[in-house]
Amino acid sequence: MRRSFVIFYALIIYALAELVWWGYLLAKLMPSDIGMIMGEGSVFIVVFFTGAYSLHRTIKRERKLQEQKKNFLLSVTHELKSPLASIKILLQTIQKRDLSREQILNFIGKSLNDIDRLDDMVENMLLASKIDNHSYTFPKDKFSLSVLVDSIVNRLQITKCEGTQQIIDAEIEPKIEITGDKFALTSVVTNLIENAIKYSGPCETVAVKLFSKQDKIFLEVADHGIGIADHEKNRIFDRFYRVGSEETRNTKGTGLGLFIVKEVLDKHQASIKVRDNRPVGSIFEVVFE
Repeated sequence: MRRSFVIFYALIIYALAELVWWGYLLAKLMPSDIGMIMGEGSVFIVVFFTGAYSLHRTIKRERKLQEQKKNFLLSVTHELKSPLASIKILLQTIQKRDLSREQILNFIGKSLNDIDRLDDMVENMLLASKIDNHSYTFPKDKFSLSVLVDSIVNRLQITKCEGTQQIIDAEIEPKIEITGDKFALTSVVTNLIENAIKYSGPCETVAVKLFSKQDKIFLEVADHGIGIADHEKNRIFDRFYRVGSEETRNTKGTGLGLFIVKEVLDKHQASIKVRDNRPVGSIFEVVFE
């Protein structure tokens, strides 16, 4: 990509030099028409630099996209290897050691959690791909959003605070119904809660609230994690966008979660905004009109 920029700027310099030279020759041959030559030359320069600037932005955008794709591939590789390695170790332990029934059930439960994590990641990538190529139709039906959020919280809930585990504190108003794409909205709620867990510290509480107010439905997911800088709050919903480099970043993820959240909510005429939590962390607020 750097070579492309060098060639691009070399061509611009060459074209500009040629323009100046031919303008000089024309002015020397036709001194009486120097005004016309200067006018047409000025128009040509404006058009030329407008096109060059547009091309420069396109090349720069493509360069950034390629870097994001590289980071995405690195993160996906890491995300796949981690749960697969965990599942392999657990199954090998069950196979090679004489364990009690309670230990076996515990290891199987951990393996199933890792499989759910892999399943969520695959579903995210498939949904993001379908949204990107406009092949997903977002079929809408009426269903209980309260039941949906409650089931996701129960699946992601952590009952013990050990190591890097968190506790989800949920306040879910019952009997809240909505008309929408249940599969896509499941991905929205899952991504928001998993994102809050991922960026929170050990044993930090993640708060999930679902309630209705003034004919609107509100979903809030709050954490006490690292927070989001003001200049990044509008960029976190871009596809593949993640802060920093994949080689040095400690948090897991593919950069697709919040992209999916924004795209799905746009299709449901819903809004999402992020604000600072106090004293630290972030609050994601979704509003269904």
